[in-house]
Amino acid sequence: MSRPLAVVCLAAGLGKRTKLSIPKVLLPLCGRTLVACSLDATDALKPQRTIVVVHHQKEKVEKELSARKSLVCVDQGKPMGTGHAVKVAMAALGDFDGDVLVTYGDCPLTTSETLATLRTLRENAPCSVLTAFADDPTGLGRILRDDQDRFIGIREHRDCTEAELANEEINAGIYCFDSKALRPALEKLQPKNAQGEFYLTDVIAQFVAEGKEPATMTLGDDREALGVNTLTDLALARSVMQERILVEHLNNGVLIVDPGTTFIDHGVEIGADTRILPCTVIGSGCKIGTHCEVGPFAHLRVGTVLEDGAEIGNFVEAKKSRIGAGSKAKHLTYLGDTVIGKQANIGAGTITANYDGTHKHETKIGDQCFVGSGTVIVAPSELGARSMTGAGAIVKRGSKIEADEVWVGVPARKLKRRDAKPAGSTREETR
Repeated sequence: MSRPLAVVCLAAGLGKRTKLSIPKVLLPLCGRTLVACSLDATDALKPQRTIVVVHHQKEKVEKELSARKSLVCVDQGKPMGTGHAVKVAMAALGDFDGDVLVTYGDCPLTTSETLATLRTLRENAPCSVLTAFADDPTGLGRILRDDQDRFIGIREHRDCTEAELANEEINAGIYCFDSKALRPALEKLQPKNAQGEFYLTDVIAQFVAEGKEPATMTLGDDREALGVNTLTDLALARSVMQERILVEHLNNGVLIVDPGTTFIDHGVEIGADTRILPCTVIGSGCKIGTHCEVGPFAHLRVGTVLEDGAEIGNFVEAKKSRIGAGSKAKHLTYLGDTVIGKQANIGAGTITANYDGTHKHETKIGDQCFVGSGTVIVAPSELGARSMTGAGAIVKRGSKIEADEVWVGVPARKLKRRDAKPAGSTREETR
């Protein structure tokens, strides 16, 4: 659409029902916060302006959003309802003229496709309203329609009659407004309701009273309307978001053997023909090439990269590590801040001890290295190409094993070169 777009994201709520100390909109969901999920969906529509209305623990929310340069946070002050929050946001938008999309920082499942359609529907109306048919509409505002099924209003649950509560069509709370229609309607709001608050739904009522019928869009999947108010809601949202992520990877040619026990965050890249085995956890920001294998019972944490053909196996954890093409770490291993070259073999029980109690340090393992079972490499250390450690070796901090050398023992020391000839050979060992 050619009209400018502004987004208003409401994120000032207390979140008391989670019983947690962190702001509700900062709860984690598959590698992102709730508010980040909501904003990522609206960012896809390329808005000219984005306003996030904050209040409760606003410093934490603002810090979380500080990397989003095109976004402005405004403090609602004492929360007095959704209508009041949008009025504060409109003041921050100044003389903006265009479409105003109102979303929520605790509503993470609404897709950008849905929001784009909702905006399109607003073109010939003062606003468009997102609705859904909920399996359990308890606590949710109801859509009111007349005998001809025409939209006539929205009623908050607490203000509904028994007959209105029987209606299962609910208000998802997401709207797209014409800014010119929205501003004067906000000025007319009055707190004439059970909570003494300024309801944004009363703006819709004004339009209806003036004979300006809003457009409505009913969700095909009511899960998009899920607002997270409790940790139970968060668990439900996670299951939906995880399903979406897994389906996307499956559609891209990633063989996920058991999606029911596989957990992959948002923002993970996986190449085609890679196999993800059961009980695997892959954190946001990981990159996995083609023809790799991960799992079972593997954990890839932030910053981990698997080049093409690399394999991470049973009970292996990797953090901020690069595993080179064709390299393998198949059993009971921790790789922290480690760079591994091509075609290396990391034996069972290997640990790269990256933390000295104050700082993290890097371990480098060269091409075609063979790290014996039970080896501990204390970082920073470096193993040259084709070098080898014996089983149970303890490679001290600051060690530099040269190419083709074999180190063994506790602490590990040089034994020979891998190209040395066996005892009795008449050829001198190559140095």
